[in-house]
Amino acid sequence: MQIQDLPYPDPGVPDARSGPRFLWWLGRNQLGGQFKSLAWGLLHFLTVSALPFCVGLAVQAVVDRSGTRLALAGALMAVCGAGIALGELMLHRTAVTNWITAAARVQQLLARKTALLGSALTRRVAAGEIVSVSTGDVERIGWFVEGVSRFSAAAVTVVVVCVTLVAYQPALGVIVAVGVPVLAVAVLPLLPRATRRADFQRERAGRATELASDTVAGLRVLRGIGGEELFLDRYRRASQEVRRAAVRSARMWSVISAIQVLLPGLLMIAVVWRGVQLAGEGRITVGELVTVYSAVMLLSYPLRHFEEIAMAYSFSRPAARRAARVLSLERAVDSGGSRAAEVPGGDLYDPVTGLLAPAGRFTAVVCGDPDAAGLLAERLGGHASEPGGKDRTEDGPKNASVVLGGVPLDELPLDCARTAVLVQDKDPVLLSGSLRDLFDVPASGLVSAEAALSAAQCGDVLDALTQGSLGAEDPMDARVTERGRSLSGGQRQRLALARSLITDPEVLVLDEPTSAVDSHTEARIADGVRSLRAGRTTVVFTSSPLLLDHADRVVLVHEGEVVAVGAHRELVRAEPRYRAVVTRETEEEAAAEAADRTALGAVTATDKAVLDGVLEEIEETA
Repeated sequence: MQIQDLPYPDPGVPDARSGPRFLWWLGRNQLGGQFKSLAWGLLHFLTVSALPFCVGLAVQAVVDRSGTRLALAGALMAVCGAGIALGELMLHRTAVTNWITAAARVQQLLARKTALLGSALTRRVAAGEIVSVSTGDVERIGWFVEGVSRFSAAAVTVVVVCVTLVAYQPALGVIVAVGVPVLAVAVLPLLPRATRRADFQRERAGRATELASDTVAGLRVLRGIGGEELFLDRYRRASQEVRRAAVRSARMWSVISAIQVLLPGLLMIAVVWRGVQLAGEGRITVGELVTVYSAVMLLSYPLRHFEEIAMAYSFSRPAARRAARVLSLERAVDSGGSRAAEVPGGDLYDPVTGLLAPAGRFTAVVCGDPDAAGLLAERLGGHASEPGGKDRTEDGPKNASVVLGGVPLDELPLDCARTAVLVQDKDPVLLSGSLRDLFDVPASGLVSAEAALSAAQCGDVLDALTQGSLGAEDPMDARVTERGRSLSGGQRQRLALARSLITDPEVLVLDEPTSAVDSHTEARIADGVRSLRAGRTTVVFTSSPLLLDHADRVVLVHEGEVVAVGAHRELVRAEPRYRAVVTRETEEEAAAEAADRTALGAVTATDKAVLDGVLEEIEETA
């Protein structure tokens, strides 16, 4: 196991049934590294613990005026020094390797799970929790995995020293052998409370961070409505809660540290007091007293690792539980697929709603519920619905797969399904980097970056990026900031649309791609997308009349079913539910319009009756 082996071709299948099981699985997958660290740790700790015996031998040699034994003690101390240096160097190297390896394996597992679940992940786990797991929690898990071998070496060393002292000087060795276990377990009753306080502190810190992120993201809006002071006060209160929680947590850990200092000091006092008595009685030599005293003093070094492993486990256990929760999530269907890895072509059909998108046509979908539109868009992309709930409807399976060219997407390997149907959600993310990096995505090669940018009307976006990037002569070298924060919402939408267009998938599904764009630009985008996607299947979820008027066919989905299909202008005249969504007509306005039509009809009938009466009178008179 070496750091250069990362990332692993396959990080393995984790045991995500619980946090402790996940930690145990990580440890088992790094046994080689753990044994290396254990071996070097034993060399380091045992040579440190051997120093007191060398010192005692040297002191006794001086007392006895023996030059030979003094030289032997010096040689032994030199050997111990070399062992300490080598052991410390290699222990640190192997321990850090264990830490990085465990953290990298967890990050690989999380990245693989994120890619497997797609957008369904954030519907089941909060995005903030995923970020927390992939950053801070990964480090805590790596800390515990790294600390296990060092703790094991320290525990073996403590046992060896206690047994050796009992054999070397029973009268004092028994005191040490009884006192050391007490030191090791003395702080255990305090750890649960300390862990709870630390978890509470992290929870408060997470809330404060989330509040700060939301404030920064919505700073323009806050300034527009004068809400800066309100959110500033909220953040002040949140930060004070974090401070108070941190102080309470630090108090508990300081108590634990104080106990770790106090109890070894008391043990040392007891050993010295009893040793002086025995030396005065002539039952032990000065060298033996120095040896036992030095051994007890140096035992505090390996004993510190008992506290460290307890802290590491206390912090890593909830972190591993959160990681296991994310890693235990599964897709509703197997991502391997039962069919060959071939990208199908043809009509796109959803058996649940009855939505049909003919091949090579521009289909617009109108759905009154934005959330339902987002879920339907994901279904069309082969992102299966999550397990749970009712499994069937009256006409068939509720979670029946979307079909492309007669092939259910659920039966295709996940890579093929996502290659065939690309879904751009209503809030696409722009990664930081150059524009060239942004467009470095899997693509057919038939659509150039210039054509995609032109169709998405990104001319002003390129100008803004070029002006903000010093030394970028080529617009493709212009820098995009994190999440495109330096751009407006409409500019981010258009760049994301261009990125989707350049991939040139068999089916492109767009969810509200122009919601933040002005009407003039929106009309040009509709023309550009329709022209660029000619001969390809395009499905756009929108309620914009400009986009709907450019569609080959418009489909109205109401309460999970297709209720009307036709051209935009036909549906506006003939379908009240469609008109209500597209024109934003309220129920009161629709009722008033219906009443006006009824009244107009009644007036017309009255006028006709009066006119008929007048004609009859004229005929009778004649």
